[in-house]
Amino acid sequence: MNSTVETAVRPHRVSAAEVARVCGVSAATVSYVMNGKGGVSQETRRHIIKVANELGFRPAGHAKKQGDDPHLNRVVGLILPNIVNHMYTGWAEGIISATAREGFEVFVATTRDDPDTLAQVAATLAARNVDGVIIAATLREDSRALRTFRQRRIPYIYLSRRSDHLPGDFVGIDDFRAASQLMQHMLDHGYQEIATVIGPRFSTASLAREQAFVGTAAAQGVVITGERKISTRLNRDGGRVAAEKLLASPNPPRAIVCGSDEIAIGVMEHALELGLRIPEDLAVAGSDGLPHSRSALIGLTTIVQPVQEMAEKSFELLLAQITKPGNVFTHTFCKHHLHIGRTCGCKPDGPPKPEP
Repeated sequence: MNSTVETAVRPHRVSAAEVARVCGVSAATVSYVMNGKGGVSQETRRHIIKVANELGFRPAGHAKKQGDDPHLNRVVGLILPNIVNHMYTGWAEGIISATAREGFEVFVATTRDDPDTLAQVAATLAARNVDGVIIAATLREDSRALRTFRQRRIPYIYLSRRSDHLPGDFVGIDDFRAASQLMQHMLDHGYQEIATVIGPRFSTASLAREQAFVGTAAAQGVVITGERKISTRLNRDGGRVAAEKLLASPNPPRAIVCGSDEIAIGVMEHALELGLRIPEDLAVAGSDGLPHSRSALIGLTTIVQPVQEMAEKSFELLLAQITKPGNVFTHTFCKHHLHIGRTCGCKPDGPPKPEP
C-alpha cells in the first residue's frame, strides 16, 4: 500500500532587520514602531507597519504582549454609516491614530445604513481575518453582522449605537440625558411650536434622542405632533429634505431641534434659502458638537461629544477583548456638554445659560 507523508515546513521568521532593509530605515526604528514608542513620524510609522504586515513580521515577545494568539494580523475593522458626516470622520481619525500607536492598521468600511451592505461588510472583514471590529453602524433590529463576528470569534465594540439583541462593550454618551438638556434649553427660550429631526430610528442613539426630545417637551406641556417628528439621513441633505417638509407646512415650527449637527446645518441652509433669519425667524439646535458647527461662522447650539476620548476608549476596549477575550461587557458613557451658540436665540456676547 502506498502512503504519502507530508512534512510541514516551519515558515521563515521575518526579522526586524529585513523589514528595515525594505523600508530603508534602521532596525531600531522598526522596533520603536512595532512596540508603540514615539520618536517616529506618522508617515514613516504607517509605511513600516504596512511593510511589516505584508512580510508577516511579528516582533519578539509579540504573543506575550498581545495575548495568547501569536498570529494576529494587526488589522482591525471600523464600520461607519458614511464618511460624509464629520462625526464619523472624526472618530475614524482618532481610531486610526490610537491603533497606529499599538502597531495596528485600520480597514474602514461604510454601509450607507443599509442592512444588506452591513452584512456584506461583516463577511468581508471576517474573510480578511481582522483581529477585531469597532462598529458605529449597528442596526437595532438586525444582528446578522454581529452573528458573523460571533461565529468567527472576532471581538467587536459598539461605538455610539448598539444592538437590542447581542451584548457587547459599548462606548458613547448618555444620549437620552444629553437630548433632554438640549430640549430643555430650547424650552427655556419659551418656544412652543417645536419640531424634531433625527437620524434613522434603527439607530439606538437617534431613537433615544427623539424620545428624550419629545418626552422633555411633553413634561413642560409642549406636544410635538407626529408630522413634526421627522427621521432622515444623517447628513446635510437629510436636513434639507426635512426642513423643506416642515417649513412648507401652513403652520411651520418656530424651532427645530436636531439629532445631529450635519442635519441641523442642512435645516439652516434650506431656511436661509427661503429668506428666513436664524434665530429671529427659526431657532435651530444640533447634536454632536463638531468644531466647524461651533465656530464663529455657524455658532450652532449643540451637544458636544468627546470625539477623541470616545475613539481612544473604543480601541482600548477592543484591544482588551483581542488580548484577553471575555464574556463580561462594559458600557462606557463619556461626558458630554451643552455648547451655547447663537442659533438658539442666545446673544453671542451674553453669558451662556447654565446646563439644566
